[in-house]
Amino acid sequence: MAEKNSFFIDGKNLSKEALEKKHKLENDPSSRTNHMEYMPGMEIIESDICDKVMSEMNSYDYTKYTAVDVRNALDKEKCSIEDFKALLSPAAEPFLEEMAKRARLETSKHFGNTVYLFTPLYIANYCENYCVYCGFNCYNDINRLKLNLDEIDKEMSVIAKSGMEEILILTGESREKSDIKYIGEACKLARKYFRMVGLEIYPVNTDEYRYLHECGADYVTVFQETYDTDKYEKLHLFGHKRVWPYRFDAQERALRAGMRGVAFSALLGLSDFRKDALASALHVYFLQRKYPQAEMSLSCPRLRPIINNDKISPLDVHEKQLCQVILAYRIFLPYVGITVSSRESKTFRDGIVKIAATKISAGVSTGIGDHESKYDGKEQDTKQGDEQFVIDDGRSLKTMYDDMENAGLQPVLNDYLYV
Repeated sequence: MAEKNSFFIDGKNLSKEALEKKHKLENDPSSRTNHMEYMPGMEIIESDICDKVMSEMNSYDYTKYTAVDVRNALDKEKCSIEDFKALLSPAAEPFLEEMAKRARLETSKHFGNTVYLFTPLYIANYCENYCVYCGFNCYNDINRLKLNLDEIDKEMSVIAKSGMEEILILTGESREKSDIKYIGEACKLARKYFRMVGLEIYPVNTDEYRYLHECGADYVTVFQETYDTDKYEKLHLFGHKRVWPYRFDAQERALRAGMRGVAFSALLGLSDFRKDALASALHVYFLQRKYPQAEMSLSCPRLRPIINNDKISPLDVHEKQLCQVILAYRIFLPYVGITVSSRESKTFRDGIVKIAATKISAGVSTGIGDHESKYDGKEQDTKQGDEQFVIDDGRSLKTMYDDMENAGLQPVLNDYLYV
């Protein structure tokens, strides 16, 4: 059942004490835990990836790059880290047409004319974190809902009937309401209907990722949100998500657990988008060399309007700048999948899949328990949970499939055979 509550943490509704705590968290940095220190139960792994990424990001001065640096980068057959930095810099903005031609060549070489389709399924929106920009954050006054297994089965059945073969299961970040066993059972149900099952949940330890993989999960997506640790501290005031390094190492723990693939992203607009884009790509770059057997992909979401999002000053990332980031990703990481969110417009997504992106979502809902009404137009008996953010491109799978075919692309629902 959905319940209307203005605060969720440890199962308690908002109280005077909770309001006082919220105010203190917002106004007194000393009341917050150290965002670089692990909490009890969080696995610490020995890895050199973080140091490599942060060293490159912290030393990145994109103002020093010139048109000559960009030209040299585009003239090379292989794009180095230094070349990538030039392509992300303001000096590259006049070269977008040339970057698009190079990106399209790389995409065609490694992915052909294909575009992969998937849909997300939110099964719960309870959250124990206070992330000031997120629609699910524990202080927001929204309808909270957790689907039971029968309801999850029904949602998946409706989605599968549309023809979809890949699903991404999402929850709010609440271990109490969405524990590992619950998520594992959702994975088992998904295996009945879909050929590819992804997870976007709170980061967990290696043994927990291994369990979820055994339940049917193929890959894990984790948004770092921003690699700027100082800005991260100001945006994530409470909860397990506050621990920056534990989140950073999530993909590596998933790979150690046997997951076939991992996906990465920063939420562009939370901090300096050029530095966040650099760090996101280098996170992939270094892990790709350490785990060459793994499939890796990048998402490119921009910050979208959400409830109570008046507490931060988002940095504008315009479509032209988003395009530059995606083109630079493709030139630097030619083998990596690139996903463009339904946060973006139909026009933008239709254009970028012809050049650099390889995967887009269709039939999207970021709410809870509403696929029957969305897909079939039927009134539902169950209540619905509120959405995490506002989408821009709400095309159904059939419409998206037809649009891709009409554009001369080859839509792919799944390319895996299980034997």
